[in-house]
Amino acid sequence: MTLIKSISGIRGTIGGNVGENLTPIDAVKFAAAYGTWIKQQTNKEEYRVVVGRDARISGEMIQQLVMNTLVGLGIHVIDVGLSTTPTVEIAVPMEHADGGIILTASHNPKQWNALKLLDHKGEFLNGKEGAKILEIAEGNKIAFAEVDDLGRISVNDAYLDLHIEEILDLDLVDVKAVKNAKLKVVVDGVNSSGGIFIPRILEELGVEVVKLYCEPTGEFPHNPEPLKEHLGDICELVVKENADLGVVVDPDVDRLAFIDENGNMFGEEYTLVAVADYVLGKKGGNTVSNLSSSRALRDVTEKHGGSYQASAVGEVNVVQLMKDTDAIIGGEGNGGIIFPELHYGRDSLVGVALFLTYLAEKDMKVSELRATYPAYFMSKNKIQLTPGLDVDNILEKMAEKYASEEVSTIDGVKIDFPENWVHLRKSNTEPIIRIYTEAKSQEEATQLADTVIAEIKEIAGL
Repeated sequence: MTLIKSISGIRGTIGGNVGENLTPIDAVKFAAAYGTWIKQQTNKEEYRVVVGRDARISGEMIQQLVMNTLVGLGIHVIDVGLSTTPTVEIAVPMEHADGGIILTASHNPKQWNALKLLDHKGEFLNGKEGAKILEIAEGNKIAFAEVDDLGRISVNDAYLDLHIEEILDLDLVDVKAVKNAKLKVVVDGVNSSGGIFIPRILEELGVEVVKLYCEPTGEFPHNPEPLKEHLGDICELVVKENADLGVVVDPDVDRLAFIDENGNMFGEEYTLVAVADYVLGKKGGNTVSNLSSSRALRDVTEKHGGSYQASAVGEVNVVQLMKDTDAIIGGEGNGGIIFPELHYGRDSLVGVALFLTYLAEKDMKVSELRATYPAYFMSKNKIQLTPGLDVDNILEKMAEKYASEEVSTIDGVKIDFPENWVHLRKSNTEPIIRIYTEAKSQEEATQLADTVIAEIKEIAGL
């Protein structure tokens, strides 16, 4: 059982001992620290925070604990209930709120939950802000409100519709073209809120929807990370239903993957590539993804005359670099689309709308569209960390070993070779080292990963 405290929030497994897992006491402690931080930002009479959750079994319990802790601090809570991460991000500025909390452990299994923390713009906190909240949580300076100054909870269930309306009003979303394409789409909502939100936007776009695992029970029918090895059921159903494509999201709907008409993965890395190709073709500009993302985005960006930059891993880092470079589209290679015209956050709903618009405009099958992009292959691996393992020393020695290559140390160690690359970094959300490689063939990517993993284990004495 695990509790991970980081600048991006608190994440852990339900049950177990206080301070070692995400227990009710830990949820209250960190909600109180966040609420205290909110009140430190401005001096005013009324503070407001938006709170939403995915469909995890523990979600309702954790949400009640978090909301009532904020009430105890004198903060008014807008409860948007069963929701998505991007929907809460949109709701914060719409409500003129001081912040937001999404209760979700994203792609982690059902025993996990987390508090994802937002600022008044509906964006994730930066490192300095997150560190301050951790400092408050470990101190003894949390002052709760007196009885006459308690906050209140108000329910607002309009944001499903408001989020979709904002997307359908975007210039680059062509509702008429998608309706005329008469598409049939299978949706795997992994029995979370995506099972409600994704079918709804598809129906608004005039798409025939076939639902798979779309009941928001929180009982994930497969590993909720949208990777090929977890998606056999939808791949089979797309073919069986003679559908045009399949859509897969993670539990909080900020990661998006497509299945082509033959039941093959479009490639999680290529979600952003395809959407960026469409957006750049309409409005030239720059792009950003993180260091662990495919080179294909760079290739597509340069094809359209734009500039590509890579940030450290983490949505807040991608967003900051997008702002710094005036990027018009960006995100992460794990299927996260950030489209600033809507908001600065990964959003599967806008990703679906833009992708289907592009598909309708090109009048292509999904497999045909995929064939237009450079062929890169990735291998994503991880090494479980053991107590006492000096990860920083391991990464430093790997950087030294490959000093003659192009090496970046802004986030772990990324080694760029002429034809491939490897990125090594500690996870922010799990006790692991991630090892990502990319090459011109799957065999080469896997071989590079195996070589690097062997070298790491030799250095670590594993």
